[in-house]
Amino acid sequence: YSGGLGMLSGDHLKSASDLGMPLVGVGLLYKKGYVQQVLNRDNWQTERYPENDWYNMPVQIVKDHAGKPLRVEVDLAGERVQVGVWKVPVGRVSLYLLDTNLPENSPTARVITEQLYGGDRENRIRQEIVLGIGGARALEAMGLKPTVFHVNEGHSAFLLFERIRHLMRSRGLSYPEAREIVWASSAFTTHTPVMAGNEYFDFELVRKYLENYSKELGLTFPEFLDLGKEEHSSMGFCMTVVAMKLCAFLNGVSMLHRDVSRDMWHKLWPNLPRYEVPIEGITNGVHTCSWISHEHHQLYSKSLANGGNGVPDSCDWSRMGEISDKDMWDTHMVRKRKLVNLVRDRLKRQHMRLGADRTVLAEIATVLNPEYLTIGFARRFATYKRATLFMRDLERLLQLVTDEQLPVQFVFAGKAHQADVHGKEFIKQVARLSLDKRFKNRIIFVEDYNMNVARYMVQGVDVWMNNPIRPLEASGTSGMKAVINGVMNLSVLDGWWPEGYSPDVGWAIGGTEAYNSDEERDYVEAESIYNHIKKMVAPLYYDRGEDGLPHGWIKMMKACVQKLAPHFNTNRMVREYHERFYSHAHRSSRKFQENSRVAEIARWRKKLDENWPRVKAVTDQFKPEMEVHAGAKLPVSAVVWLGDLKPEDVDVQLHIGTAGGEGLFKEGKSVSMAQEARMGDAYVYKGEVPCYKSGRHDFSVRVLGRHPDAVNALMPLYIKWSEE
Repeated sequence: YSGGLGMLSGDHLKSASDLGMPLVGVGLLYKKGYVQQVLNRDNWQTERYPENDWYNMPVQIVKDHAGKPLRVEVDLAGERVQVGVWKVPVGRVSLYLLDTNLPENSPTARVITEQLYGGDRENRIRQEIVLGIGGARALEAMGLKPTVFHVNEGHSAFLLFERIRHLMRSRGLSYPEAREIVWASSAFTTHTPVMAGNEYFDFELVRKYLENYSKELGLTFPEFLDLGKEEHSSMGFCMTVVAMKLCAFLNGVSMLHRDVSRDMWHKLWPNLPRYEVPIEGITNGVHTCSWISHEHHQLYSKSLANGGNGVPDSCDWSRMGEISDKDMWDTHMVRKRKLVNLVRDRLKRQHMRLGADRTVLAEIATVLNPEYLTIGFARRFATYKRATLFMRDLERLLQLVTDEQLPVQFVFAGKAHQADVHGKEFIKQVARLSLDKRFKNRIIFVEDYNMNVARYMVQGVDVWMNNPIRPLEASGTSGMKAVINGVMNLSVLDGWWPEGYSPDVGWAIGGTEAYNSDEERDYVEAESIYNHIKKMVAPLYYDRGEDGLPHGWIKMMKACVQKLAPHFNTNRMVREYHERFYSHAHRSSRKFQENSRVAEIARWRKKLDENWPRVKAVTDQFKPEMEVHAGAKLPVSAVVWLGDLKPEDVDVQLHIGTAGGEGLFKEGKSVSMAQEARMGDAYVYKGEVPCYKSGRHDFSVRVLGRHPDAVNALMPLYIKWSEE
């Protein structure tokens, strides 16, 4: 278990299989897999790294035409490293994992794929070269020729260079021509909302491993470095920047993350308003059948079946109300009791390892009461996720868990990165509180969080709590896994939750306001947690009818599933990627199979490069009317100089909206202007400003590059605003 991105990638592949999409995944085969968590007597996280036994796992060695294990080669600072390939069948699609732990490699090369997050910065760049360059070569060696490549995070962005190099060699293209194809047929998804989450390499480390490689692309080393720089003065080579410069299709993983990413990377498009920065939002999802409990699957299949491909596609979610309250509650309680049994079993094993006596082991048999309101929190213990926020006021917390009428219990699980001392301290605090006699049996920490524990928790708790620092959670998916099992979210409005939240499906911690300090934020949001549980969550849970069922709670469970399950799944997500990215990139890839077509667009871009400094637009003096009625259109004309460019090479637009304090628009939209006349070495363009609402209207004329084969007109260098 290696965090949400690993789970998301697996769910992405499973949905591709469900939908019959011809997709392959490429990753690294880690000899030690991910860390196992062991808490010592002081409740401090220690780590174990058991080695994977590939010969007893669902992986198989990929062989070449001669029946020998397939090998591809990558050059790592002059060392020729052999890379093996293993195949993992995922339904109708395949995952290929790369392995350098081979007898023919040196000891330093063999450890490249030993461990996730293992080693120093040098091993990190070696891993990413193997993944990107080695991965692209492995696909070619297996005869797989994808038309579209999807880079997830910047770690695999070196594959974009390898695609360019391969196209130059195999088709005799120039670097600009090959880059044109790669750009138009590549997608990039950023999964982090903080700069520190992006990969940066020191220039000298890049020089050591990639200076010779850059020559194969026909680039000088400074030209190569520029592809990884946010600005000319940048002091690090950023893999995210490489991906954003070499991929036409860019996205964040929620609508909020889209906006955050546009702010973060606005410097790559400094002449665009923030809302036009070409980073889209495609919200993550979860593979429903992987995370729904067997009992819920049976219930939905029996009650909501509507033909199709299984949950979620075969379910008519609008019929959730037809499920009886008793069936819904009985199904939930089955899963809740199973969670309680799992927790007791794991606690017993943990304490036996630590030498606990019979008295302690007997007490563990009574840990958690399945009748009590149970709140779950399970995820990486990164500090921004604030696992200890609920402990901020221990007296308030004690009142909640010891309330005889409305008792509450909490189940926690999660791992910290092995180098994250602060995250480990959070684990220690929660685990110690679970041993405090005042909170005994009401707060539990489950050791060694993994996929199995995750399933039991999202299927068995009553409420899923999530309280990251907004907006540091790019998406989050654990709450989506809870939703499909009828578990409501109590969450900060971060990641996916602003899109999912409404008062009838869950609860929002705090709001979207800005705070004056971290202290104020933590106080306000901790109080929000206590108040929600005491005043809304617990009373609703314990409000029972004559039949003993919490009908109001069950109504909310059904609404939660009905409204959220149909959207927050990877079948929807993969369809969205296909409709918005893959299909367009595929068409571009097919279109550019003709070398002449590639050469033509490369010539056009070269012409833009040479002439853009000479492009200028001047808006004719505009005389505002004293009074303009909504719906009226005001005529605007502009004189545009294009150098040696032709009108068909550009799109002259009127951008209409509301200007902000920095001179850029806060909001707006564009309409193309029409060329009306030639005036010496300039062109006259005319258009109309539609006054579509009351209030102030701002507008400006701008010139963009335009070509029928260009995927995205919003290129960083080719936007020129009018001179007022």
